[in-house]
Amino acid sequence: MPAVPAPGVIRQLRSFYGRRIAVPVESDALVLDVGSGDKPHWRADVLLDRFAGAEHGVQRSGRAAARTPRPLFDSDAADMPFANQVFDYVICSHVLEHVLDPGAVIDEMVRVGKAGYIEVPRVTSAKILDFPSHLWWCDLVDGELVFTAKERAQFDDDIQEFVGDPHVRRDLQRLFDRNFDACIIRLPWAGSVRHRAVGRPDPALVEAIAADASVHHRTVESGLSRVLTSTLSTPARVRGRRRSPTFNELVKPSLRRDADEPLRRGTVVTL
Repeated sequence: MPAVPAPGVIRQLRSFYGRRIAVPVESDALVLDVGSGDKPHWRADVLLDRFAGAEHGVQRSGRAAARTPRPLFDSDAADMPFANQVFDYVICSHVLEHVLDPGAVIDEMVRVGKAGYIEVPRVTSAKILDFPSHLWWCDLVDGELVFTAKERAQFDDDIQEFVGDPHVRRDLQRLFDRNFDACIIRLPWAGSVRHRAVGRPDPALVEAIAADASVHHRTVESGLSRVLTSTLSTPARVRGRRRSPTFNELVKPSLRRDADEPLRRGTVVTL
């Protein structure tokens, strides 16, 4: 008899499918991935990442450089170059906890998109195992996204000493991976997003993150994510997708060019 996957594995696969594969849009919908980094969403037609180069690898959990399987705009997520409501769906996964002003990014997503999906780490698990470049503790309170500025890289020195043991950290990471949905906030939205920021990130923390080159990339997990994404999204990709958007179709009227042309895969647009 074939081996039956353990309940934990099935739960992880269902979570992955819901977060990374299922997108509630038609095949001709125009989809934007904000902060696409090294794992751009398979369904995105357009990518946006302000720090696409490998020198900004501290902001990513996998490969250092961003990937460009679709057109990528090298632009500030808090001041996007796109026209109002041009996208049918906007995806922003594990980005807002990295930026200086998450509220401004959310407002821009709502301006350029009609609906979308936000995913951030939940404060309850982040205070135990946190990524070193996060600037905010994130929580969802009565439907409102609440960002509380971090005062230092870790929540508690004693906890960090405990989880600093490689064996403890490995076991905790496995526990969190098996219960990933409990460690994150998943927020589908349409029309608007309620949000609030408490405080501002300590400038010293921001400077320390920018100067830190000792990032621990999880390249194995990143590779597995790409394999799973390719496998699980194949049926939808076979059905095809919309034509390539043009530059003028996407951007604000003030940025449009006399000579318009479709944006091809691998194109990096710098404005």
